[in-house]
Amino acid sequence: MRTEARFPGVARGAGQYESFYVKAARPDGGQAIWIRHTHHKRPGEAGTASLWLTAFGAAADGPRATKATFPATELSAPEGAYVELAGARLEPGRAAGTISGEALNASWELEFTDRAGPFRHLPYERLYSAPLPRTKFLSPHPAAVFDGTLMVGDERIKVERWPGMIGHNWGAEHAERWVWVQGSELDGQADAYLDIAAGRIKLGPLTTPWVANGMIRLDGVEHRLGGFDKVLSTRIEEGPTACRFELSGAGVKLRGVVAAPPRHVVAWVYADPAGPEHNTLNCSISDLELELESDGAPRRVEVSGAAAYEIGMRDTDHGIQVQPFPDG
Repeated sequence: MRTEARFPGVARGAGQYESFYVKAARPDGGQAIWIRHTHHKRPGEAGTASLWLTAFGAAADGPRATKATFPATELSAPEGAYVELAGARLEPGRAAGTISGEALNASWELEFTDRAGPFRHLPYERLYSAPLPRTKFLSPHPAAVFDGTLMVGDERIKVERWPGMIGHNWGAEHAERWVWVQGSELDGQADAYLDIAAGRIKLGPLTTPWVANGMIRLDGVEHRLGGFDKVLSTRIEEGPTACRFELSGAGVKLRGVVAAPPRHVVAWVYADPAGPEHNTLNCSISDLELELESDGAPRRVEVSGAAAYEIGMRDTDHGIQVQPFPDG
């Protein structure tokens, strides 16, 4: 067990959101799955829980998506599992579940192994229990490989050695604006990955600069990127379908760009526990280009049609049709 659910300990008067998510993409790109198990609780109210699924395909007209919401009484954290919701279970080494909805029926039966240790985005353990930041991130399985089957509508998809990850985040409030960039099997290496989460935080009338925390693992070496002390050297130029970024770490500098065509992007509503809402855009078949400088010549790495890019924002004029599912 590399993490544990926080929702069982949330006080009645408190607000909370929490998400366990699975991202896996076909090794040669062009096809991916994104599955979320979430808890949403407004202060002083009973919570709700949801299963979300998006199937991405480069040959399709656009992502296929569905969501089902249940009372929080359907949500639990059984012994030996991270989370279980309406029969959908995520546990070390296995993810399985079913969503039945008007938009789309889907099911998954996946087994996974991990080739790296967990990655905790926040640099100090005490920050995971501190009031700030209000959003906590970690990747319990950042370099997973999946095998099994997916059913998306009438289509049966065989999953064979799809690289990906398991993520976990929770908090009392989403960042004012955030981006997430993820790539697996960098340069063809089974345990190599990139995982970056960056946010701008609302503090009263002010919004902070970008604060990023990330990891790139390459050639068996882990390089932590960003942090509170690297704010001045962090560059994020983000938009609905692309992001350029520059982060530094101890003796390293990373530059990158992640992008996808608009038709491959899915948009959802994410609600803060106390309100209001964000529009969240995601594409898990994005292209990723990286340049890593570390004690020598720059190293260039590309991921074609298999990286994840997510942006959360207040904006609603991004041009991507939002899925017709409320949150909270």
